[in-house]
Amino acid sequence: MDNLEAVAEWMSRQGLGEGPLEGVCELSGGTQNVMLRFTRSGRPYVLRRGPRHLRPRSNTVILRETRMLAALAGTDVPHPRLIATCDDPAVLGDAVFYLMEPVDGFNAGEELPPLHATDPQVRFGMGLSMADALAKLGAVDYASVGLADFGKPDGFLERQVPRWLSELQSYQEFENYPGPDIPGVDDVAKWLEQGRPSAWTPGIMHGDYHAGNVMFSRTGPQVVAIVDWEMCTIGDPLLDLGWLLATWQQTDGTNVFGHKLTEMGGLASPRDLVERYAAHTTRDLSHVTWYTVLACFKLGIVIEGTLARACAGKAPREVGEQLHAATVRLFEQALTLMDTAT
Repeated sequence: MDNLEAVAEWMSRQGLGEGPLEGVCELSGGTQNVMLRFTRSGRPYVLRRGPRHLRPRSNTVILRETRMLAALAGTDVPHPRLIATCDDPAVLGDAVFYLMEPVDGFNAGEELPPLHATDPQVRFGMGLSMADALAKLGAVDYASVGLADFGKPDGFLERQVPRWLSELQSYQEFENYPGPDIPGVDDVAKWLEQGRPSAWTPGIMHGDYHAGNVMFSRTGPQVVAIVDWEMCTIGDPLLDLGWLLATWQQTDGTNVFGHKLTEMGGLASPRDLVERYAAHTTRDLSHVTWYTVLACFKLGIVIEGTLARACAGKAPREVGEQLHAATVRLFEQALTLMDTAT
C-alpha cells in the first residue's frame, strides 16, 4: 500500500508513536480488504481499509466495522481491539481506515498448528468454542453499548426471503448469465415463509459467522477473536447460529466449503454446537432448523452472484463455477433439513 508516510503523519497527530512504520507486511485472508501489520515505537498495529479499488460502500462498511468493534470493547465477546479510526478519506487519498491490535491466533481455514492438527479433542473443542463465542455476541444488549440505531430489526425476518429472491432476480442483468440453475429455490422459499418464527429477540449479528472468520488460540481450542465484521448488523442472532451450522461439517461428513479444519475430521457435530449454544443462551432454539435453512438459502444466493459476474467477464469463470456448485450443495442441504423437520 502506498501512502505509508501519510499514515505515519496521521498517527503522530493521534499520539500513536513517532518515526517510520517498521516491518510492514501485508496480511492475507478471505477478504478483499487491505490489511497491513507493522510496528511503530515498539508497538504492533494492524491497519485495515477497503479494497484497493474501492466499491461504492467500502468506506461506509469500514466505518460500521469500527463502530461495532468500539461497542464490543467492554464486553466478553472475543474481537480485535480497536486502537484508532481515521474517518477522513483524504489521508489515504480515497479510503478511510482503522488501526487495531494484532490478534495472537491463527485462521483455521488457512492453517492448523501441530497441536490442532494432531489432537482430535482440540479440534472437537474448536467448534464448541465457536458456539460459546457466538452465544456471547448474541447476549450483548446492543442498545446499552450504543448500537440502538445500527440496524433495522423491525421486520428483519419478514424481509429475508423477498430480499434474497430479489437479489437472485437481479443477476439477470449480467450479460451471458443464463439464469439460476438451482434446484429447490421456490420450494425452500415457500417453506421458509410458511414456517417463519413469530417471535424473536433482536441482537447483534456478525452476518458471516463461519470457521474462516474467527481466530483460534495457538495453544488450545479457544476462539480468541471473531474477525471480518463487514456484514454486521442488528437482526436475529439465531441466523448467525444457522450460518455456523450451514457451513459446518454435516453429520454425513460433507462440507460445503472444505478447508484445513474440516479436512481433518474429529469435529463436533451440528447437534453438539446447538447444545453448547443452548447452554449459554436464553433464546428459544426450537426453530433452529428454520434458521439453518434460511442460512443455506441466503448464502447460496449470495455466492451465486459470483457465477453471474463471471458470465459477464467480471470474475474468474473457474471461481464462479466452484461457487455455483457450492450453491447447489447448500440448497440440497436445505431440502434435506426440510425433510427431517417434517
